[in-house]
Amino acid sequence: MLPLALDLGSWPVLLVGDGPAALKRLDLLRASGAADLTVYAAEPSAALRAAAPGVIPRMPTDAEVIAARVLFLAGLPDAENERLVALGRAHRVLCNAEDVPHLCDAYALATVRRGNLVLAISTEGKSPAVARILRQWLEKRFGPEWEQHLEAAAAQRNRLRAEGASPPAITAATAALLAPYLEHD
Repeated sequence: MLPLALDLGSWPVLLVGDGPAALKRLDLLRASGAADLTVYAAEPSAALRAAAPGVIPRMPTDAEVIAARVLFLAGLPDAENERLVALGRAHRVLCNAEDVPHLCDAYALATVRRGNLVLAISTEGKSPAVARILRQWLEKRFGPEWEQHLEAAAAQRNRLRAEGASPPAITAATAALLAPYLEHD
């Protein structure tokens, strides 16, 4: 497994399904900047209609799946997961079927997001509960103030780079900047 951060800002992304897992994926995709996101559900629930007013009340066509770059499936019957993943994989679409590891080319990691700071945990689909517990632990240790800490570090980096500082000097300055906020054992 190679953890990667995908910039979904310009990629066509499909979310297919309904229920709590689909709503969770919808929140994740929006928080991750998925700008070209299309949501499909054969019979959208009131909750999904409220969360995604543009939901398309049907399953995607083969052409719509093929045109995507990333396909997320949640709350679908096994046969529909299998069919859509097979179609997506045949056309090099990254696929993620909620809680079906063998149908995932990519896993949605448990994340703590503080602005552009993203802390992520993966168990490679083996134990979502472990990932959830660790995410909750990280949320307590890295509060909302870390968004500002990252911004301060980025500004410092830009200033030091403009002054010609070396990468090791920038790393040392960043460590000094963050030291007051980190717990030491």
